[in-house]
Amino acid sequence: MTTAGHRTRRRTWARIFVIGLLLWVLSVIVTYATGNPNLLPTLVLLGSFLVPVTFVAWAFERRDSGEITAELVFRTFLVGGVLGVLGASVLEAYLLYPSMWLYVGVGLIEEAVKLVALALLTRGLAVKSMRDGMILGATVGFGFSAFESAGYALTSLFTAHGLSLTDLVTTELLRGLLAPVGHGLWTAILGGLLFAWSTREHFVLSLRLALAFLGVALLHALWDSMSAIALVITLVLAGQVAQFDPRGLVVAPADLTTVYTVTTWVGEGVIALIGVLWLLVLIRRSRRERRAPHWTYRVPVTRTPATGRY
Repeated sequence: MTTAGHRTRRRTWARIFVIGLLLWVLSVIVTYATGNPNLLPTLVLLGSFLVPVTFVAWAFERRDSGEITAELVFRTFLVGGVLGVLGASVLEAYLLYPSMWLYVGVGLIEEAVKLVALALLTRGLAVKSMRDGMILGATVGFGFSAFESAGYALTSLFTAHGLSLTDLVTTELLRGLLAPVGHGLWTAILGGLLFAWSTREHFVLSLRLALAFLGVALLHALWDSMSAIALVITLVLAGQVAQFDPRGLVVAPADLTTVYTVTTWVGEGVIALIGVLWLLVLIRRSRRERRAPHWTYRVPVTRTPATGRY
């Protein structure tokens, strides 16, 4: 491939983002101008999938092996995202209840189902490198994020005063800005460590992967609970005592100050920075030879006996 062709391929993600953003803005303008409810699904889908698809395209251009094809990435994004959302919904409905530990349970469940979906969809790969694991892990995470964001956007549309297009657009903007440092980032970390020592015949589960899973789940839980944490900090700084409802959740006062908003954004910024630095460390390690960890457990990858195919 020529240098010009290589540069063109590298810019694919940028073209996806620019064209998608223009289409989303145009959809917002036309929907506001016409009030046509038939445009709402277009608005929801464009806004929810734009950033995840852009980052998946960017990651795809940096794959290690030829096994990471566009078809595999598409299947991992779509099927992995749907399996993750469905699995998390079922487990959270039956295992969780409102309490102080709710978000810890959410973090553990959602990171587990995404990791299982990743392993299920990539079990047939002959070569499993850390970099490819990060790419495919991010793909599953961004698929999960896209479908979850579509749900949040659609839910925000319905208010006590009727349909609110403003709430829908605001939700999509906020979740689009935060998408790169959420599900895609967390599952990329776990995918890299899952693939780091795995082979065609086995997925290697290591103590390092287990500790990373707990760490990522904790980051996830802190992210989801940052609003409540910021609320408690705000009340303490104001000299007020935090009030809890019977479910163990903090009761928000009628008037929230700027301290609450700043604390929330600073907290989420710190969590995002930790995740990004963690991923950068893994990327740097992926370029060096890695020694196999001492504590491992090998999970065989099953094949169809008659054909030998996965």
